[in-house]
Amino acid sequence: MPLSDSQLEVQPIPSASDTRPARLWIPRRVVFTPDALTEPFGQQIHERISALGLPIEVMKNNRITGLRGADDRETYRIAKNTLAIVNAPPSAFKLQPIPPSADWQMNLAEGCPAHCQYCYLAGSLAGPPVVRAYANLPAMLANTAKYENLSPNGISKRRGELTSFEVSCYTDVIGIEHLTGSLSECVRYFSGRENAQLRFVTKYNQVESLLPLEHNGHTRARVSLNAEPIARRLEGGTASAEARLQALRQLALPKELGGGGYPVGIIVAPIMPIPDWREHYTHLLDRIVKTLDFGPGIAPADMNVEFISHRFTPGSKDVLQSWYPNTTLDMDETARAEKRNKFGGTKYVYMPDEMKAFKRFFYDEWAKRFPNAPILYWT
Repeated sequence: MPLSDSQLEVQPIPSASDTRPARLWIPRRVVFTPDALTEPFGQQIHERISALGLPIEVMKNNRITGLRGADDRETYRIAKNTLAIVNAPPSAFKLQPIPPSADWQMNLAEGCPAHCQYCYLAGSLAGPPVVRAYANLPAMLANTAKYENLSPNGISKRRGELTSFEVSCYTDVIGIEHLTGSLSECVRYFSGRENAQLRFVTKYNQVESLLPLEHNGHTRARVSLNAEPIARRLEGGTASAEARLQALRQLALPKELGGGGYPVGIIVAPIMPIPDWREHYTHLLDRIVKTLDFGPGIAPADMNVEFISHRFTPGSKDVLQSWYPNTTLDMDETARAEKRNKFGGTKYVYMPDEMKAFKRFFYDEWAKRFPNAPILYWT
């Protein structure tokens, strides 16, 4: 239903001190494998990067070389400045379940241009942290049709229940979108899938290219937010919390008002007990309220939230300390509770009393502000 003239008077977002946008990531080295260039979408990426004036190197074979430095820090710097366009391996077509975030995980790339000192990818990906974007993405998208209407436990979905596909587990999809166009390709594909929904999350703010796309409500655009001291201190290379809020507003604003009209989501992560954490997170939640105040009778059509507390593994701690030797991130195992997964792996989470205090605070404060926006999970 069209909005009335009175509803078209959109409330401006209140100003805040730090509206710093993320700098566009411009890799120093761009490489293509030969098989990536046989893909039409790989050719599109090649044209896109060529138009930006970036030098392109075509590898002699389908291996990426030249990523190792004299030590871990130099290897990290080289890899983080490299974009490799490759074909996803056959294993990528066997999708893995990823509850509680989504039903299935489908990666359009692996490796992230940001420099978050708690990086979730540390210890998860093999080799140097180069960004690998997939040239055979259209085939990967077509493959998702086999998983529609199917839950990870093998049970068929109820009629009308969407199957969700997460594409940002191993990268920040907005952080590389200006180079690849991969996320737009995904949005267009899922717009025509009656029983499926795309999910992505970002810490970047350059969402303008997504706003005119027809998504038919089949993409949920999520923004990762945190208390300002954490975003400022530990999330290098990303947009400020305020710039991300403005991106969230653009994505959620109805199309009639110049926005994207997307179903949206918020991830508050990783939650940490910094000094005065209640005050900092209260401020963040209040900013979300003001950001999504579009005016009388106008609200995001669909929103939910996910709360994730900080955790780490012994392996990720070792990798992070090699990448960021001067980090102030607290990874003291003696102050954490040890938790084991079903495969015998160990991770360190906050103590039970701390976790209960966090959860009670966020559930209560969220419900006060957004009674109609469900909390998907706490972890």
